Amino acid sequence: MQASPSSSHPLAPYGWDENWEAEFTPYAAQGLLPGRVVRVDRGQCDVVTADGTVRADTEFVVPRDPMKVVCTGDWAAIDPEGGDPRYVRTLLPRRTAFVRSTSSKRSDGQILAANVDHAIIAVSLAVELDLGRIERFLALAWESGAQPVVVLSKADLVPDATGLSYLVEDVETTAPGVQVLPVSATTGEGVEILAAVVAGGTSVLLGQSGAGKSTLANALVGEDVMDVNAARDVDGKGRHTTTTRNLLVLPGGGVLIDTPGLRGVGLYDAGTGVGQVFSEIEDLARDCRFQDCAHTAEPGCAVLAALEDGTLPERRLDSYRKLIRENQRIVAKTDARVRADMRRVWKMRGAEGRAAMEAKRGRMR
Repeated sequence: MQASPSSSHPLAPYGWDENWEAEFTPYAAQGLLPGRVVRVDRGQCDVVTADGTVRADTEFVVPRDPMKVVCTGDWAAIDPEGGDPRYVRTLLPRRTAFVRSTSSKRSDGQILAANVDHAIIAVSLAVELDLGRIERFLALAWESGAQPVVVLSKADLVPDATGLSYLVEDVETTAPGVQVLPVSATTGEGVEILAAVVAGGTSVLLGQSGAGKSTLANALVGEDVMDVNAARDVDGKGRHTTTTRNLLVLPGGGVLIDTPGLRGVGLYDAGTGVGQVFSEIEDLARDCRFQDCAHTAEPGCAVLAALEDGTLPERRLDSYRKLIRENQRIVAKTDARVRADMRRVWKMRGAEGRAAMEAKRGRMR
């Protein structure tokens, strides 16, 4: 069978396909070249093209909206050979984007990777599992449009097979619908399975410093392309080995974006993602007596009933409430309708609380 133009294209190993080719048609008519951004720093970026990797200036694609800045994984239209410097003239529309909120009080969004198919969440087994943090990563991953995969790295530090199986089970309970893989880059355990999972698409590697992301990246690529620093024994954390987001070609097909360690994992308009992470609570909520049930003290609340009979762990419900509240605050800062709805709920609950107090005082007289 004859190969399609996109499959034989020099950029095919980087994810180029017929849809990207169609998107790029008007820019090709202008004499521009397609390329994928493999690294961004200091107002410039490295872009891989059919002629190799070139350095390009991003001056013409620096928007006021931080959600539209050039990011590793973007597909771009750049000047043809001869420009000095070359410029990125435009970006193709993104299919997916992994976004978190910044640490600023303005709660702007920060794009960590663009056009991603798999979000690999690396969690070190050198320290105690933080299930709440895993849920945060998962919410952002689902919201991005990518398929999350949880990798329990440094699995060789848990020599007891039974103990390791319990840890995997704990995370699987926290991550419904998500594959959980124990992996050791030191022994090679699970590396081939992970490589098969992410082959053929674009994957982003996420996690805290010390989670072993750079070591995993080296194992997947098959050579030492990323520097590795040892994590501290006291808390399992490490220095930022990776300081920029880099796009690497995988030998089994597909590409990997390695990212710096993330200290903060703030939600950013991730309501759908939160619902996906806590799908069992969302399913229970459909059976609540009231459609707008807050799952606090309402009669006929199916969520509270599950909590009482032990089928729903209290930690899960607490985490769900926390992430829902956080996401509402983020959205309310830019959405007037959401702000109004929140004020209405606060006033209604305040009135209910005052009425309950008055009734209590009346019974005490």
